[in-house]
Amino acid sequence: MSLSDKQKRFVAEYLIDLNATQAAIRAGYSAKTATVQASRLLTNVKVQEELSKQQSKVAERLEITKDRIVDELAKIGFSNMLDYMRAGPDGDPYLDFSRLTRDQAAALSEVTVEDFKDGRGEDARDVRRVKFKLHDKKGALVDLAKMLGFVIEKHEHSGKDGGPLQLNILQEDAEL
Repeated sequence: MSLSDKQKRFVAEYLIDLNATQAAIRAGYSAKTATVQASRLLTNVKVQEELSKQQSKVAERLEITKDRIVDELAKIGFSNMLDYMRAGPDGDPYLDFSRLTRDQAAALSEVTVEDFKDGRGEDARDVRRVKFKLHDKKGALVDLAKMLGFVIEKHEHSGKDGGPLQLNILQEDAEL
């Protein structure tokens, strides 16, 4: 059994932002039942297969591999502020981007340069302030640990008021 047009539309919409409820609405399901429909669609084996197939196509087209993702997360996770700073003769720190590698640049999330005058009149001097931020190191390390299997997530689900879940499987979704 192949996917219905609505199910195909759901797959395409879901891949846009990974928001199942909104994907269901955009695919033409009722806003009132979108959350339930989205959950049902995401557990449908045929929908899962199509999602996986489409995600693989995108990854292949963009040359995205698990190794490449792990490598990028490692650049962020193992970045260090000292890679960007040097100490002057007086011991004061200053930023030195002259020896910045591509890997170090990948860990930067923001660089801000601000030029201004410090002081008044003839005593005023030109000052350049450079600030930088690194991407979220902890977040990258957590993602890396999950991808490498160091962290196993366990999710428990319950029904209304903590009771058991009630599942209604439609005959069209059931595989006999």
